[in-house]
Amino acid sequence: MTSIVTILLSYTPTPIQEIHDKALSTAGVRLLVKREDLNHAYISGNKWWKLKYNLQEAALQKKETLLTFGGAYSNHIFSTAAAAKELGFKSIGIIRGEETWPLNNTLSFAKQCGMHLQYCTRDNYRKKHEPAFIDYLKNELGDFFLIPEGGSNDLAVEGCSELGSLLLDSSECHFDYLCLPVGTGGTMAGLIKSIGDQKKIVGFPVLKGAEFLQQEIENFLPKTKQLKNWSLELSYHFGGYAKTTKPLLAFIAAMETEHALPLDCVYTGKLMWGIWDCVREGKFKRGTTILALHTGGLQDRIK
Repeated sequence: MTSIVTILLSYTPTPIQEIHDKALSTAGVRLLVKREDLNHAYISGNKWWKLKYNLQEAALQKKETLLTFGGAYSNHIFSTAAAAKELGFKSIGIIRGEETWPLNNTLSFAKQCGMHLQYCTRDNYRKKHEPAFIDYLKNELGDFFLIPEGGSNDLAVEGCSELGSLLLDSSECHFDYLCLPVGTGGTMAGLIKSIGDQKKIVGFPVLKGAEFLQQEIENFLPKTKQLKNWSLELSYHFGGYAKTTKPLLAFIAAMETEHALPLDCVYTGKLMWGIWDCVREGKFKRGTTILALHTGGLQDRIK
């Protein structure tokens, strides 16, 4: 099992794409996109990095089953199901809310990969961190290796910290700001940890009422070194997780047509809209280079 994990985790280098646009040139801002969506066909973007050490640990513990949590549009559910299939694990997804037919592309793909989908009421889903609830799941579903919602734990932070080091060491992208979408905070914590005070990091939460993420991210960081080089832009959730609007969808379509940059409406579309808006508002000074992290989530395009 361990050797198979190593094969999966061979890294495919991903390109840097520069976006050329009148709004950017007028503001005197350069925008680069790190295309991490291209690092694996199914376990792509930040999920590759967040799952890397979780998968290795599951193999070392000789676990046969992965269990994790997510909503109906969770990139993490999609990627975990794909990783389990590729490595020969069984997988269970605890899905928030009621089953809805037809299944969307995310859940349909997860099921095709062999993931058992266990639907959970929202009240019970809130107990996902409670030991008693985890024990209940083990009694009901058998032994498993637990990966938390979004894949965010210390193992995920370790993997994402490696991504931060890769970005710093790259000769292709000298940048002042690193921008990324934020769901559970693990990716951002790993990047903060490795990049330190060398660059500024701006997270764009995709959840409504995401002020709590400030503390969640801090909890992942060393207590002895609480860095102040990062911030959260809380105004670009478009109504909440997986919520969207016609203007956002039109913006996503225009980004692909005009710049050959595919985006999703859950994470990266909101990120790029937020960056564009911050540029218009003058939040990035002239001469600034922004590096946007493309975190994947393009499963709607996978047939």
